[in-house]
Amino acid sequence: MQKMSVFGFAAQMIDTVTEPGAQLFAVQLKALTDLEARYQPKLSGLRLIEGTPDNGLRMTTRLRELEVKDLLSLTRFFGFSSETFSLAISLLDRFLSVMKIQPKHLSCVGLCCFYIAVKSSEDEKNVPLANDLIRISQNRFTVSDMMRMEKIIMEKLYWKVKAPTALRFLRFFHSHVQEQLDAESKKILSLDRLEAQLKACHCSFVFSKIKPSLLAIALLCFEAQEQHDPEHTDKISEALRNLQQHLNIKDGDLLCVRELVGKCLAEYATTKCSKPNSQRLRWIISGRTARQLKHSYYKIAHLPTIPESPTYSSSYFPYRASSLMMDFFKEKLQLLQ
Repeated sequence: MQKMSVFGFAAQMIDTVTEPGAQLFAVQLKALTDLEARYQPKLSGLRLIEGTPDNGLRMTTRLRELEVKDLLSLTRFFGFSSETFSLAISLLDRFLSVMKIQPKHLSCVGLCCFYIAVKSSEDEKNVPLANDLIRISQNRFTVSDMMRMEKIIMEKLYWKVKAPTALRFLRFFHSHVQEQLDAESKKILSLDRLEAQLKACHCSFVFSKIKPSLLAIALLCFEAQEQHDPEHTDKISEALRNLQQHLNIKDGDLLCVRELVGKCLAEYATTKCSKPNSQRLRWIISGRTARQLKHSYYKIAHLPTIPESPTYSSSYFPYRASSLMMDFFKEKLQLLQ
């Protein structure tokens, strides 16, 4: 009897010839997964947050999710890369898993993790001043407060910043899978769309407890499942099944995370989630602050439009940086006139 795989068809034993490319992939994958194990947030700390009642006295999952959404808005405002956002969330979750913090300190912790990620991932010329970052995010702490908190974060994380993030695994896996596909099949898995989906997953606390490599392959499996084109998705599923074997991931674990991904993205696609309060995505700054900010901060980063699919409408990832920034600047021009 053939065993049904997580990809929806019978898993068969496939004889493969080890090629130099496959050997290189295996070496790189082992290096990444070895690093991954050393950079994981402490599950005990995350479970403690998960079990905390939302009474305003202790750190909760809701507060963490709100902070991540604010960091996503900051990422869009400055036009920073997906790497910066993904690394910032990795740093935040790692720190929250080892330190009990009060809700009043969360904004400082989040902004410091974001600033560390910016300095690690962005060109030096694009790194904003700490004082400007505080002003734009409308926080009340000082640069000195940020410096002290940044030192605490770095010490608690043993000065280990460059963690292998879910985004890094996603790009690595996507590239590996694409190499095994023909020209038509390569069109199925859009990396831009996958990265947008990953950002939505980062905003959900449940994925903090899941290994980045598992989340990355679950996203690929979910997207392959959503494309109703058996002629090409069968080839993708075969490539993903081989990748699953490389990672030594059980079918049950992959199926569970794939379902969590689907639930998260379905919730994000609802009207309530796709149309949040615009004031939370737009900073109101004074004319004085606007004049003091670097000119480079006013660049508009045009993120690629996420292709539509049969499941998700164009409202799936609602605020592209371009539309958000245009609204922002129209309002600022009115204030300055």
